[in-house]
Amino acid sequence: MSEQKTDNSVVISNLIHLLKKGNAHAFLDDALENIPFEILNKKPAGLPYSIWQLAEHIRISQLDILEFSRDPKYQSPKWPDGYWPSSTTIETKEEWQDCINKIKNDRDSFIELIKNSGKDLYKPFTHGDGQTLLREALVLADHNSYHTGEIIVLRRLLNDWK
Repeated sequence: MSEQKTDNSVVISNLIHLLKKGNAHAFLDDALENIPFEILNKKPAGLPYSIWQLAEHIRISQLDILEFSRDPKYQSPKWPDGYWPSSTTIETKEEWQDCINKIKNDRDSFIELIKNSGKDLYKPFTHGDGQTLLREALVLADHNSYHTGEIIVLRRLLNDWK
């Protein structure tokens, strides 16, 4: 029988892979890649949101999870309105690229927290109600995965998915 690792390196490695690769499903970066600007604000019949709104929701929520995880004094936005963009449309390609860049940069910052967590991965935060860095990493991966699927459905409905 092979010797199992008892440190956090396996868990940390798996969390990073989960946040960066997508595993058995499409990865967020792939879902956001090469979207024609003209379709970002479109809402297919019966759906309450656009690709832009979903991407900005991912950005806002991910930033909230990051800040909550690294700053005990951080105050989360008001639920639910604070987790969605205040504007229902995006105006420029620069805004879109900024949103994508922030999603990637904040994810990388969260991954750095995980890499540097040591034994604190399982330690409840001094703030909150029992959250740990492990739990927040799983929430982040789950949240982004859920909305990645929605973005892909929107792209399919708008005839823009492979």
